[in-house]
Parts: sequence; structure tokens; C-alpha cells
Amino acid sequence: MANKKIASTIPIYAAGIVWLLWSMALPLYAPLHFIGAAAASLAVYVLGRCLIWKDYVVTYPDADGKGKEADKTAQPKQEAAKKQEPAVSPEVAALRAERDRAVGEMKRLNASIADPKISAQIDHLEEVTGKILDYVAEHPEKQSQIRKFLDYYLPTTLKLLNAYDRMDSAGISGANIDGTKGKVEKMMDTIVTAFDRQLDALFGDEALDIATDITVLERMLSGEGLTGSDFQAGAQ
Repeated sequence: MANKKIASTIPIYAAGIVWLLWSMALPLYAPLHFIGAAAASLAVYVLGRCLIWKDYVVTYPDADGKGKEADKTAQPKQEAAKKQEPAVSPEVAALRAERDRAVGEMKRLNASIADPKISAQIDHLEEVTGKILDYVAEHPEKQSQIRKFLDYYLPTTLKLLNAYDRMDSAGISGANIDGTKGKVEKMMDTIVTAFDRQLDALFGDEALDIATDITVLERMLSGEGLTGSDFQAGAQ
């Protein structure tokens, strides 16, 4: 809320009334008469403003319709929310930035390339790339497993797709253009498979742990006679 001091206008009117009464009751044609009337009106103005009709304060709401009290209430909540947000390491921030950059570039290329098969493959690569980088951002210890993917496989794939896009947009047929486009189209099948395997490899340790747990559980259940025909016989 904003406070503003407002001066009362009544003392001004009171001073004007002094002039009116003076002109009605006393002479007002000589210089001394005007000086006397001016002194009397000034005295009424000063005394009225200082003793009777003092300045008053008006409170206005802030421009956004919220007062300072609301801001003070919201500020601790915002600070608490910031404190609750987990700190993001530079490595994780870099992975997320690379994900946004790579997926954004794929979307741009996908919108430009008309070939339906290439377009479908780019759609798949967008999804898999996002999953790979999101998974590693959540499990930074896996970053070493995608070093080649980040340093070579992903940027080279984008380079090939950009070359295909440029040649496709040329709008002509020729040995160099058609030959290069054909090679990229053939390579895309391999790239899609490689990206899928890269994502699958990230779950290798987890899959091994689950397989180990399953083996141990099966042995324990079997030892207790709780599996297969032993369990059925025990139940009878």
C-alpha cells in the first residue's frame, strides 16, 4: 500500500472569506487597507492549516492491486521454495542444455525434411535422445557410458541430417545429391538401432541387479518348498 499526504483546501477558502468580509465591513481602497486584509487572511490561513484543518494521509493500493503486506507474505514462501529446489550440478545442467539443443535441432530438421521414412526416424531419435540424456541427468554416474554418444554419435547424426536437408532443399537430382541422400537414408537405419542400444545399455547394471534378485528369490522360495509342484503338494 502507498501513503500520500494531502493538504486540506479549507484554509484557502477561509482566507478568501476574510477578504470578502473585510470588503463588506471595512474600507478596501487604500494600500494600507489591502495590507491589513492580506495580513488577516494570511493569519487565518496559517492558523487554520496548523491548528484546525491539518494535512491528512490517504492510503492507495499498489499498481498491481496487492499491498506491501501481501508482498511480505509472499516473499518468505518464494524464498522457501527456492531453498527446497535441489542444487543442480554443472554436469547435469550441461546435459539438460545439450538435450534441449539436440532435440530442438531434430525438430527443426524434421519440419524441413519431407521424406516420411526419414521424418519417422527423426521422431524416434528425438524421443530416444531425450530419454538417454534425461536418464543420465538423473544418474550422473552413468555419464562415462555416453561419452562417445555425446562427443561423436549425436553430433555426427545431426551433421548428416543437416547435409541431407540442404541437398533435399536444392530441388534437383544429380549424382552427388542423390548418392549422398541415399547413403544417409541407408545409414539412418543403423543410427536408429545404435541409439536404441545406447539407451538399453544404460539399464545394464539395473537389469543385472534385478536378475540377481530374481535368482536369489527363486532359490529361497524353492528351498522353502513354495514353488512349483512342491508348493501345490504342501497346500494339499
